[in-house]
Amino acid sequence: MSVNPELVGRVFPPTPPYLVGREKVREFARAVFATDPQHTDPAAAQALGYPDVVAPPTFAMVVQDLTLQQLLAEPDSGIALERTIHAEQRFRYTRPIVAGDELTATLTVATVRPFGKGAMVTSEAEMTDATGAHVVTAISVLLIGGEDA
Repeated sequence: MSVNPELVGRVFPPTPPYLVGREKVREFARAVFATDPQHTDPAAAQALGYPDVVAPPTFAMVVQDLTLQQLLAEPDSGIALERTIHAEQRFRYTRPIVAGDELTATLTVATVRPFGKGAMVTSEAEMTDATGAHVVTAISVLLIGGEDA
């Protein structure tokens, strides 16, 4: 089955709220070699005006992954994980993610473009905090190989 072009415009249900934990931010910062103290030290983050440690920009992928799992599980998507490469990632931030945020994400499939025997699928995961305010939109491009690729 090839990638379903009717995915374009599909909006998935919001994810359950994800509570951003201080230790998760610290672990992620270590994993991506983000050494600025704002990522690990609450006092350093507070000195910059944040209520708690600040997640590195790519931390949004942790929450976006919950939305991508929805897309991959969609029975009519035509997307097979074993033929999928994460080709591109971008973020549009309104404000940084900080420990204590409770984030909910909603995925929308923006485009499905044929590419050889497969397709490129662009999706946008809009993340909001507990008040409903926008925090970040994570844009992913998945390259899906054809069945016989």
